[in-house]
Amino acid sequence: MSSSKTNIKLGQIQFGDIIIDVEQKDIKNIHLSVYPPSGAVRIAAPLRLDMDTIRVYALSKLSWIRRQQEKFRGQVRETPREYLNRESHFFRGKRYLLKVIESNGIPRIELKHKTMVMYTKVETTMAKRQIIIDEWYRAQLKTLIPPLIEKWEKILNVEVNEFGIRRMKTKWGTCNAEEKRIWINLELAKKPPNCLEYIVVHEMVHLLERKHNNIFIAYMDKFLPKWKSYKDELNQLPVRHEQWKY
Repeated sequence: MSSSKTNIKLGQIQFGDIIIDVEQKDIKNIHLSVYPPSGAVRIAAPLRLDMDTIRVYALSKLSWIRRQQEKFRGQVRETPREYLNRESHFFRGKRYLLKVIESNGIPRIELKHKTMVMYTKVETTMAKRQIIIDEWYRAQLKTLIPPLIEKWEKILNVEVNEFGIRRMKTKWGTCNAEEKRIWINLELAKKPPNCLEYIVVHEMVHLLERKHNNIFIAYMDKFLPKWKSYKDELNQLPVRHEQWKY
């Protein structure tokens, strides 16, 4: 199947129980991705490649695809949140019980001992309550991340021009090396401090080496020797429940 208007070709490859969606478009390199939660596989490939070439490439990556699928399928997921009293929420790796207080004041979140208090207007919808807590998480990360960047700029001898926070469905962070800009997943506000720092360092190391190759790993080993344990910890923690798409 193809689309002449957008110059995109769509196809599919199958190896046993593994089905790979193929999208060919005007790009330079081939990209393979496995998406949570079920391990859906997609290849984005240049238009110049024929399907046989793409199939050979996919075949060479089958072991990696299976490992990624097993990781995603085994990862614990949070139950859907309804933002009601005594519901569990997390901040910096600690569990808090939600307490909703309806008032006419400005919506806000406060932490009191082991309770996360949400002040909200009467009859606020579940969607609005989610926005309130997400914006609070965003504000916390905007406070927590700058000191980490400042610390690691000195250690790595790099400079970050800008950082941003956004919800990402398949990555904990990204780095635009040309712009010296890093993006951090909003979900990291829920995770332990060492996990947040690991992701910040990971993205900043991409300013030294863009690819996940032996050079990148050597940098991580040198500057953050326990990074693999932090990575394992992060991958074992429950992740947000949602309908993942790509």
